Amino acid sequence: MKYNGLLGTFPSEIKLFIGAFVVILSIGFYTGLMFVNETTGAKPAGITENYLGNEEDEDAEVMKFKKSKREMLTTVHTHILSMSFIFFLLGGLVWLIKLPKKLKLFLTIEPFLSVLLTFGGIYLLWSGLLWMKYIIMISGALMTLTFTLSALVILWQLIKKQATT
Repeated sequence: MKYNGLLGTFPSEIKLFIGAFVVILSIGFYTGLMFVNETTGAKPAGITENYLGNEEDEDAEVMKFKKSKREMLTTVHTHILSMSFIFFLLGGLVWLIKLPKKLKLFLTIEPFLSVLLTFGGIYLLWSGLLWMKYIIMISGALMTLTFTLSALVILWQLIKKQATT
């Protein structure tokens, strides 16, 4: 079955539907990143403070307390489930665009590893492995990069005119 570039052959109504989905999905994804920036300042110390609290810092502008086990399990559980679903759907679309197979493989498999490292890392950080804050930042950045690249290439190929042969 030939699927490389299949997305470009879809009728314009289906392309519009897929494009609307990718745009709205992207808005949701980047809104989540804005929330992460708001709660952590996108810094290793901010990540640690967000999950372990800052009760010992008397000069803190906002007092934060260590998250409970229930809060951590809820955060990890919901994010791993929802992010894996997001990347499954986006990955399905990536397999239908025209790109080299190795790049598609990277764009569709890497996000699952990043989801595991990011949210598993958050739990391990909360459990006391403080160096995980760096793994969380690196995997989160890589997850964002793959999401962005995938969404942009999908949208580009949706609006690009299909070459007639």
